[in-house]
Amino acid sequence: MREHFFLHSAFKRSRRADQEALERWSAVSLETSHVRVAEAIARSRPLHEVVVDRLRDMILDGHLVVGERLHDANLATMLGVSRTPIREAIKLLGNEGLVDLLPGRGARVAAYSLDTMIALVEVIAGLERHACELAAERMSMEDFRKIQRLHDEMATFHMAGTRHEYEHLNHEIHQAIVALAGNEALVTTHAALLVRARRGRHNALESRARWVEAMNEHEALMQALAARDGASAGAIMLQHDLHTRDTLAAQRDHPATVQP
Repeated sequence: MREHFFLHSAFKRSRRADQEALERWSAVSLETSHVRVAEAIARSRPLHEVVVDRLRDMILDGHLVVGERLHDANLATMLGVSRTPIREAIKLLGNEGLVDLLPGRGARVAAYSLDTMIALVEVIAGLERHACELAAERMSMEDFRKIQRLHDEMATFHMAGTRHEYEHLNHEIHQAIVALAGNEALVTTHAALLVRARRGRHNALESRARWVEAMNEHEALMQALAARDGASAGAIMLQHDLHTRDTLAAQRDHPATVQP
């Protein structure tokens, strides 16, 4: 009887925690989630890609907290989709290091390690420097115009203080520049690391000073690319990434004194 009582109490606590989580997610994100999912579907994107983007945002924005269990039924209800794309999205987020996949026990939001993020950013810095050097030589004028359009749109979001949209375009710009290097091995290696470092870049931009600095670095980078100056573009990108690393190191070493 005593064992049955404790098991029953634990089950009730688990059900209550699930309900509280669902209510919290719904209160914060339900309307926004449905709008974003509907807009993305209207753009003919695969449903699982839409869902993984939304769940990633919820983790990065703190709506899903470290250690929180991810129940596909609750998430499916919140996003207005079936459980199948939720399960596919959770597996992809596991590959990105944002989710711990627990065999036979579902999944939970993974712990965040600043040391891991710092190490990833250091490697990415070298890859992106080389990508800029190659892209400056190999890209066409139309390629540059596409990057410039993305940059101008990102600058608009920066001026408006809209960090969510800024981050998405920033991620897209970094990927596009690497793609323009025309080196498949570089693209593949970079992509595998970038998805795992996305959380670190997100956290670095919580510092307003770093966000302003990062935007200025992107402006300088575009000028170097426009001039086809690969050496300068590479150096700017290297410093851009290493400044992100330094911001994360400050958050690790002096969490109480980091300036917003």
